[in-house]
Amino acid sequence: MSPPPPLRALIFDFDGTILDTESREFWHWQGLYREHGRELALADWQRGIGTWGAFDPWAGLPDHILADRERVHLSLRDRIVADIAEQDLRPGVRAVLDDARASGLRLALATSSDRAWVTRWMEQHRLLDLFETLATQDDVRRVKPDPELYSLAASRLGLRPEECAAVEDSLNGATAAVAAGLRVVVVPNDVTRTQPFPPDWPRLDDGFAGGLEELLRTVGG
Repeated sequence: MSPPPPLRALIFDFDGTILDTESREFWHWQGLYREHGRELALADWQRGIGTWGAFDPWAGLPDHILADRERVHLSLRDRIVADIAEQDLRPGVRAVLDDARASGLRLALATSSDRAWVTRWMEQHRLLDLFETLATQDDVRRVKPDPELYSLAASRLGLRPEECAAVEDSLNGATAAVAAGLRVVVVPNDVTRTQPFPPDWPRLDDGFAGGLEELLRTVGG
């Protein structure tokens, strides 16, 4: 078997990978459940991480909450957004991005979120200028675990999928990257680390603490 071509780009997921919006969102939903005597199982929540429509959190709430769903949702979303606005990026990720650019690696983003959501946080954390292209929910027919987002990001870079590596936190996201033909490294967060990732997928359980060098060594770049 011939060796893979040289790695020329890193394509990052956003939610949970660069900024851990996912853990915050789960904890707030979990709090809502507990206010009403219910329990939101992490395994159920994990089905919807990195995608849309795979899990409906409203289905487990009592009828009187569902009858007031619009108001409850607006209030919950306001609390989630306010919480996320106070959070920093995942430790070490900014250094990885800066070092990747300095080393000549190209950067792109592939996210199942919409462009407005992602650019809001990227502008806040001054990240937009680091990425050549963003592939978002607004650009595709199907989000992760479908490979379309990763295929689009690689195409926009003018690269073959095998010249790119995906940096992902979730099973749905990493599945999409592998299906698109990319190398992948899993960098799980608090709500994704117990997902059933195949054991042969490269993984960094210490997050980005080892910097770009460890990430590239792990992914085989």
